[in-house]
Amino acid sequence: MDSKEFIKALNNIVEEKNISADLVYEALQLALQTAYKKNFNSKTNVRVDIDRESGNIKVYTYYVVVDEYDEGREETDEEGNVVKIEPSINRDAQMLLEDAKKIVPNIKVGETIEQEVTPKDFGRVAAGTAKQVIKQKIREAEKNNIIEEFADKENELMLGMVALEDANNYYIDLGHTRGILPKDEIIPGEKIEMGSNIKVYITKVINGTKGPVIKLSRKCFGFIKRLFEHEIPELANGTILLKYVAREPGIRSKVAVYSLNEKVDPIGACIGEKGSRIAGILKELGSERVDLVLYSDDPVEFIKNAMTPAKDVIVSIPDETKKEALVIVNEDNLSLAIGKKGSNIKLASKLTKYHIEVKTMEEINKAGNK
Repeated sequence: MDSKEFIKALNNIVEEKNISADLVYEALQLALQTAYKKNFNSKTNVRVDIDRESGNIKVYTYYVVVDEYDEGREETDEEGNVVKIEPSINRDAQMLLEDAKKIVPNIKVGETIEQEVTPKDFGRVAAGTAKQVIKQKIREAEKNNIIEEFADKENELMLGMVALEDANNYYIDLGHTRGILPKDEIIPGEKIEMGSNIKVYITKVINGTKGPVIKLSRKCFGFIKRLFEHEIPELANGTILLKYVAREPGIRSKVAVYSLNEKVDPIGACIGEKGSRIAGILKELGSERVDLVLYSDDPVEFIKNAMTPAKDVIVSIPDETKKEALVIVNEDNLSLAIGKKGSNIKLASKLTKYHIEVKTMEEINKAGNK
């Protein structure tokens, strides 16, 4: 490949990969300087010029003009040890004034003098070095592009394809990169099939030493929040607010919603006609159930709503500063209020930020008669 073809190929790669041409040429110049010193045993200062039009590469060695050689010196430290102080300029990169004047008569001490030292076979060295530099810059550019693409996607929902699996993780193809979905971050009980499309929640984007790391989850409460926002237009446009989410993955979630428009029923809007809207969310969650809860600024009303599917509950808050509430239900609703393994009462407490205790009226009457 001649010089012009090399430059053309280099520029095509720069354009195709969206890499800064200046960064590539600067990196190439530095790499060629190092390659020259290594391959031609040079200890002098070296500068490499690359003509971006012709592709011609020239190597120059340059010397600092001195009135006498700086060989370094020896000093004694506080403990009496002799310490070698290296010269400020490499001995091989110095030229005496009397010798420099033979080349440039008017040169002065402190100025530099250059000489072209381009080896005849330097093109071969340059070609090999250029390949390595370009590969490195492509990797860096792709890494930076991925970081830039995903920087604002933390806490967002994305659709990906299940590409790989190992003992601990699934690897989800997100387009330009793959995210990591740990197996302990999937919904308990769900089966993930290779090659299938899957919705994932991006929990973290890390600029790792080996490249970008995109951490994913289907287990966190944010996954539920984004699912609703994607499926319910009124949530996306701000007519309905999703206030809080409490979740026990694979079992049950409670979602508190509130309408800013009194004419819009927030729960009805989330369910949709004949359950059309909530159906897509439930399908994504498998066996996990979802309770839609009407939010209220009144904690008594909010806790009452949060106890769904239990009905006819009475809520008492003896001392609001302690964030404790007593929920009274009849015997028929006791199991619903508590939920399987206490899941309903636990989620209601998470949702409302109150510690909730559930009792029946019979239990209260018995306690009062003692």
